Amino acid sequence: MSGDPLERYSRQILVPQIGRAGQERLSAARVGLVGCGALGCVISTHLVRAGVGLVRIVDKDCPEIHNLHRQILFTEDHVARRIPKAEAAAAVLSGANSQVAVEPVVGVIDEKTLPRFAEDLDLLVDGTDNFPTRFVMNDYAVRRGMPWVYGGVIRTSGMSMTILPGDGPCLRCLVRELPRPEHSPNADVAGVLSTTVAVLASIEAGEVIKLIVDPDARNKGLVLLDIWDLTLDRIEVPRDPDCPSCGGL
Repeated sequence: MSGDPLERYSRQILVPQIGRAGQERLSAARVGLVGCGALGCVISTHLVRAGVGLVRIVDKDCPEIHNLHRQILFTEDHVARRIPKAEAAAAVLSGANSQVAVEPVVGVIDEKTLPRFAEDLDLLVDGTDNFPTRFVMNDYAVRRGMPWVYGGVIRTSGMSMTILPGDGPCLRCLVRELPRPEHSPNADVAGVLSTTVAVLASIEAGEVIKLIVDPDARNKGLVLLDIWDLTLDRIEVPRDPDCPSCGGL
């Protein structure tokens, strides 16, 4: 190992938008990942290998065999031994980069637990598969003025939005009320292609890096992609002055 702690990031530092100063910001950052399923595995891999100083991962589940086609941090051994996803991910990721603190939390995120999980963090990123948890994240982030990145995938499509409270819309400007279950199916019902996960989660991780290094470079719209049709669009989301979450800011 080199005497320079940033040597492992030398190729990343060469990227003009990062540089040594940006890498030092990454090393000082503290990020919370809510959910370590398909999206969370890819997001956490990118953030840990990119050198984000602390990545705290929360998930309540253990991996199952049907997860393995897309949840890239887990193995058949994790399934057989019923190791919680957060703990299994932390062990793998710590082996990839010992300079990063990877903290596993086995539990559920709700209105009571999120403040404890996130009180000392700089930003949050969405690795979940449901809108109730996302609404909890959004409302907490808006109250605290905390940036966060939303993302979701289903079948061959995905979407992502980067939220900086007080500067642009929040998630509830886009989705005012909780969608009915039939209007927001998850992979258990509708399926998902693993390559869709990989691309959308990489966009989310890139947005986290931008929020840390240069927030003005963040995505200011809603990104929509479809891997099967090979389309990528970005649409403007207006801020809703009557939004139940951010309307008073």
